[in-house]
Order: sequence, then structure tokens, then C-alpha cells
Amino acid sequence: MKSNQLLLISALLIWSAPASLGAEPLLSPPQKGQDLLALPDVARSDVIGFALYTVSGSVLKMTAQLYPLEEDESREVRLEVESEGGWRELARERVDERGWAAVFRVPEWDDSREVAYRLAHGDEARYTGTIRRNPIDQEEIVVAAFTGNSVHPSHGGDISREDLIANVRYIDADLLFFSGDQVYNHNRHYDAWMKFGRDFGAILRDRPVITIPDDHDVGQANLWGQSGKKSNTGAGHDGGYFKDPEYVRMVERAQTSHLPDPYDPTPVENGIGVYYTSYDWGGISFAILEDRKFKTGPSGLIPKQGPRPDHILNPDYDPSSVDVPEAVLLGERQLAFLDAWGQEWGGAEMKVALSQTIFCGGAHIHGKVGGRLHADLDSNGWPQTGRNKAVDALRKCFAVHLAGDQHLATIFQHGVDEWRDGNFSFCVPSIANLYLRWWKPLEEGGNREPGMGPEQGDHLDGFGNRVTCFAAANPEPGGSGGKLTTRAAGFGVMRLAKDTRRITMECWPRKVDVSDPDARQYPGWPRTIEQTDNYGRKAVAYLPTLHVTGAENPVVRVVDEASGEWIYCLRISGTSFRPKVYRVGSYRIEVGEGKERRVFEGVRAESLTETGVLKVEL
Repeated sequence: MKSNQLLLISALLIWSAPASLGAEPLLSPPQKGQDLLALPDVARSDVIGFALYTVSGSVLKMTAQLYPLEEDESREVRLEVESEGGWRELARERVDERGWAAVFRVPEWDDSREVAYRLAHGDEARYTGTIRRNPIDQEEIVVAAFTGNSVHPSHGGDISREDLIANVRYIDADLLFFSGDQVYNHNRHYDAWMKFGRDFGAILRDRPVITIPDDHDVGQANLWGQSGKKSNTGAGHDGGYFKDPEYVRMVERAQTSHLPDPYDPTPVENGIGVYYTSYDWGGISFAILEDRKFKTGPSGLIPKQGPRPDHILNPDYDPSSVDVPEAVLLGERQLAFLDAWGQEWGGAEMKVALSQTIFCGGAHIHGKVGGRLHADLDSNGWPQTGRNKAVDALRKCFAVHLAGDQHLATIFQHGVDEWRDGNFSFCVPSIANLYLRWWKPLEEGGNREPGMGPEQGDHLDGFGNRVTCFAAANPEPGGSGGKLTTRAAGFGVMRLAKDTRRITMECWPRKVDVSDPDARQYPGWPRTIEQTDNYGRKAVAYLPTLHVTGAENPVVRVVDEASGEWIYCLRISGTSFRPKVYRVGSYRIEVGEGKERRVFEGVRAESLTETGVLKVEL
């Protein structure tokens, strides 16, 4: 039996399930004609479509993604590595027919060397790639970041991704990050996922990849996951997941099973899993977050103030009226994870948070010029209390935030109590873009740098959150250059320089050759910040300057002795550090890690002019 015949039969069986069971098709019948997602009738030697992998904490995780297997074919895939004697089998795993994927987990992986790998199925199918060595000795780690991979004709259609492939190869990215909406078809994730693999397989096969699903991936317009409850609408505003839980599980298996093991694997409601975790690569610690898994839906929770429950059109509304105690953003589980992650450095030099989108309302105009929206409850600017908790958790470990989803590239510095007292975020542009957004505040921004326009500087978003805009790649209304460029499509690059502790953000349009000296980024990019800029809160007093001997770049943790809470934690650069604090009082300073740790209690901070020295021997 041919693979397309088997797929048709299995899909029809799913489609014919009684509606009373709430069944959703996990696979759709192959389409003919101009269907961009139609599965090709691949040769049996090409049945392994693509693979995704990460290596973290000496554990290799890999997902092998297959085209549908025929009835009499083996359901096993072998993972082989190249050695002096040829190919050696390392592991074999069974293919899950609910998405045709096999997941490998190999402990005790030696990440100090580059290894050629081969996935094998049966006697014919072979898929080869490279598992990179951990670039721990590189001074700069480069992350290429993407969002919004639509192939719909009105989004730009099936336009080649070769410009993206060539640019990633030129910059030689150490890590790829796809922040969500890798798939836009709400009923055919598998078909669209295989198309994603065909488009990006050339760069997926030989470097670690982080993929996390967003609303369109799981088959709905917007997502407030509300701990896995059942949603009654594809719009999602009542909270929860609209698709059958098995469809959601299939999506998350495909896109996240290669990630490091979850921090706390306890499922949410309806057996839907979680994947939030940390990932250590190249001396950078990444927190992988689920912005929307626990987030509360707005419908019925707050007064409706527009044609949609999630859109606020009234500019005179009271932002505090929607910041209700019942509204959750990251949830207590993820906040506990961030609290632990922020204090655990384990060889990391810098920290980066990866998630679907940024913690503010990052756009004013939606859809078209004139479509002004005062506040968007689908953004992570709401609920404000949850947003502030998230920003505080990230700034305490000086983490920069990399995300997508908004269709609009931006750089913001977030504020909690004052402007610029939080961390920076970089929202990358969509790969292809139909639904346009603009950052166009009605009032001029405060405290702008020379040359900045009125959209930049200090602003309040639609929820009253303090944000400082440093760059926004607004689309050109009626501009030239084709749909991709006029719609502000492109990709982002984050360069993390461990030697200088500087972070450079780049934003490149589509159809640009980054190797061309004349190539230009979107206005406002590149922008470079210091690691310590990610906790921009102004000092009220200083503790004595630390002079450390016996170790380079030690971890420093500062604890407020009055409250018992840790104020911040980071790996300093060099052997000297002047700790700032945010109130006069007594503090505990911890320097070093494990057995090589010194603790100093009762250290006083009295003023901004502290000139004392605390000598630390490790």
C-alpha cells in the first residue's frame, strides 16, 4: 500500500469519528492542485523528512520526523554516529503514528566534539547531519531567531526561504530559535510541519534548534491556555485549547520533544504536557518559557470594551480595572522555575529568556492604517501584575528577552516602578506577514536619544505599563519592494559577546544578503547593550566594592537581610564588582559557587558614595 493511500485511509477514519466525541483530524487527506501543504509522494529512501536536536547537560535529545509509513514497513528508527570503524548504532526508537515521529534521548553525551549522525529506517532510508560541539570556548554566541512562518498566498505565498537559509549559513548561527507560528493551518499541523521541514531542513540538520508552538500551531486564532482547560471557540478568548487534546499533544510532541527535559513535567488539564525548561549552550543559559500555557482568558473575566473580548478600543478606560486578581500570566509554576533558574549559573556567562512574545503591548495599530487598538489582551502586557512579576524575575538575573509573534520587530526596555528599571526585549519580525501592526503612540516619547523619532523613548502602553522604545520596524504603507519587504518581514540575530558582556541585536529584512557590505538592517538596528543594562533600576546605595582573588568571573548573589529575598544574581566580568542596592540597609553577599563560595553577612549599604572595599579570597 502506498504512503499517500495509507494517509488517506487513516485521515478519513479520524474525520468520520462522531461529532459528539469532539474529534479533530490529526492528519488531513492529501490535497491536489495548488495545495501548498500536500504531502509529496516521497521515495522510501527519503521517508525521514528532517530532524531537530539539542544537547544540554550532557544529554542529547533528537526528534526524527518521518513521512507516513506504509502498512508493512518497520516502525523503528535507528540513530547512528560515525566512528573510526564506520557507522555505529547508538539507539533505536519506535515511531509514534500520531504524527510519525521518533524521539531519542541519549545520556552521557560528549559535547566536546563534533559528531556526524545518521538516522536510518529499514534498508533504504538515511538522513545525515552534524551534532555540533558545544561552543563553550567561543567569545561570541550567535542566535538566529524567527517567527510567523506563513505560506498562505495572501501572506506572500510559497516564497522561497533560500535567502534565510543562505544568511543563517553566512553568520554561522550557533542556535536557531523559532518562537511560534511555524504552522498556520489550523487543521493540518502535520502536513504544514512537514512543509516547514522541507523549507528549513538545510539548516536544521546541523545545529541545535529551539521550536516552541504558539496559537496557530495548535489550531486557533489566539491562545490563553488557562492550564489546559477546554475552550469553546477557535478565537480562544474564553481560555483554554479549542482543539482536541490529542491534537495539541501531537503538535507539542512534534515541536518540543527534542528540547531538554521539562523543569516540572506535571501535565496541565486534559493531559496536555508542558515543556518549559532551561537550555545551556556555549556558556549561555536560556530559559524556554510557555507564555500562554497558563495564561487566563479575558472573556467573562473583565468588562468587554470593544467588538471582541480581547480588544479594548476605549482610550479612557481605567487600566487598573482589568488587572484583576484572578488573571494569570506565567503562573506560579513558571515563576518558581524562573526563581531557581535566575540563581543557578552552572558555568553560564549570560542569561537569555526565550518565549512566544514580549511582556508589553507592543503595537497600537492592527491590521491596517487607521485600525488603532488601545489595548490588546492577547499581548503579554496583560495582566499587568503578572507582567511585572515576569519582568522582575528576568531582571534579577540580568536576562535579555528574545521573542516574536507580534508581526512587528521592536526593541523595548521594560519598566516596573520607573521607566527603564527592567530588562530589554527584542521581538523579531515575521518570516512572512499579512496582518500588519505598527508602533505609533499618539504622544511623543520622553527622554529620547539624539536622532530618535517621536515613537521612541519613554511611553505607557495600553495597559499603563512603562516601556521605552528604542526601535520599531513599522511597515511602509504602500511602499515598494514587494510584499515581504513592505510588510516588514525578516529575521533577527542576537550576538552574545561573553568576553565584553555585550548583547547586539540585529534585524534583517527578507531578500537581503547579509554578506553584502551595502546591506542595511531595519532602522534602529543594530543596537548593542551591556549585560547589566538588563537590570536598569537606579541604585539607592552601594555596597563595598568586591575585589576577588583566586577566581575569574565569579557568581555574585546579593540578599536583603531584612526581607530574606535575593535582590539579584549574576556572573560578574573580571574580579571587581561594585554591588548596587535599592534601599539603605543590611545585606548578605555570596561570592563563588559550591564549595568555593564565601558568604559575608551584615554588610551595610548606607549611601551612593560608598568607597569601601571587601576583599574576597576564593
